[in-house]
Amino acid sequence: MCGISGIIKDKKSNTSGLENQIKKMTVSLKHRGPDNSGIWIDRDSSIALGHQRLSILDLTAAANQPMEFSECKFVISFNGEIYNHLEIRGEIERDCKKKINWISNTSDTETLIRAFEMWGTKETLKKCSGMFSIALWDKSRKILTLARDRFGEKPLYFGWVNKNFVFASELKAIKKVESFQNPICKKALSQYLSVNYVPSPLSIYENIFKLEPGTFVEINNSIRSIDQIKINKYWSIQNLIQKVSSKEINHQNISINELENILFNSVKSQMLSDVPLGAFLSGGVDSSLICALMQKDNLKPIDTYPVGFQDKQFDESKYAKKV
Repeated sequence: MCGISGIIKDKKSNTSGLENQIKKMTVSLKHRGPDNSGIWIDRDSSIALGHQRLSILDLTAAANQPMEFSECKFVISFNGEIYNHLEIRGEIERDCKKKINWISNTSDTETLIRAFEMWGTKETLKKCSGMFSIALWDKSRKILTLARDRFGEKPLYFGWVNKNFVFASELKAIKKVESFQNPICKKALSQYLSVNYVPSPLSIYENIFKLEPGTFVEINNSIRSIDQIKINKYWSIQNLIQKVSSKEINHQNISINELENILFNSVKSQMLSDVPLGAFLSGGVDSSLICALMQKDNLKPIDTYPVGFQDKQFDESKYAKKV
């Protein structure tokens, strides 16, 4: 799962406590990634990045984060998985004029940082198929980029605490920032009581926001409020619908085969892993279909995990057993 966090301290404030701050933020996310903990600090720029790692691709230290390379201008802290990162690697190698000495053969984090170096933010994000929240620090421009996946599967909060810019995978990390006293956001509370959740971009605290799905923002030390931030959209489902609506499929069998191919390719791409894979199987239509597609290309039976209930009205384990 992984957890990311970071802070850009106000230039007027003392940066001596920067290491302590980022360590507290990072440790609070240990439940998201117990395999490794890392921090990166640039005191001259008053910035610190943190990462808690759950190892999925490349289990070695070569894929630990925050990640940087001497020949790259970026530092990255990334939560998630890029399913098509090997295809992106192939594109990088074709486009690059010099040979790339990959540190890791399977790390999607390294693929990302080198892709940002080659194509920039928007073009790289448009190429990515996956679930992610990304923090990318440009060492030369002194700009922090935050990005979130197309549907917002991975969480990312950002905002200000005592004039310091902060971000994290969860609010609990932001609450570890020294002298956190952001009051409850009354607008968010009203929304919560109305619809039973806090809609984006609000969070339950004032001056703390959720980055919306399919967007990225760029932050520097002079930005002090949400009104000064431009929300850049790199992907929109509305645009996608408009493109495909002109492609009419009139025959039912063609539609069914097309849907199966799309679902199969989606499931297959998510089975890229250096650790064992399994699936939750309720016995319902959705999980049964996903498990069937997982099994389709595997000779060895896949591991599935059902949950049963004593109350037979809610128990689907008998259907899971049949599947």
